[in-house]
Amino acid sequence: PTVPPSPQEHGLDFQRLLDASGYKERFRRDMIRWGEEKRHTDPGFFCRAAVEGVLQPVWVVSDTRRLSDVEWFRNAYGDVVKTVRVVATEETRKKRNWVFVTGVDDAESECGLDQGVAFDWVITNDGDKVALGKQLEMLVQSLHSSL
Repeated sequence: PTVPPSPQEHGLDFQRLLDASGYKERFRRDMIRWGEEKRHTDPGFFCRAAVEGVLQPVWVVSDTRRLSDVEWFRNAYGDVVKTVRVVATEETRKKRNWVFVTGVDDAESECGLDQGVAFDWVITNDGDKVALGKQLEMLVQSLHSSL
């Protein structure tokens, strides 16, 4: 039997689920299935959870994974929503110990935003810290100017 994936509901180590360890990989497929069940019942479930009680004028919502997530934020907050995609080559990802897993890495949770979103910014993170820093500085300057 598989272990249910919700950390709060099932006693998983939340911090270990955030890293790139084998711990997360043991539960990854189950976490995806649990998330899909929640989204099927309520597409805005995770989006509302991300903003609940937040009063800051600017926030960064990382790791949205589906077009429905982007659409939820755009519907809720309009034109102030800015989308940023971070990309790396497959070669770079493999150097970072990523290994493609069929049924996981080709699922909507991993590639649901590969099409259908016109990103405001695309940041390349292939290990060049100077290039990454320049891209992030331009992004931050743009965000500051829009405040």
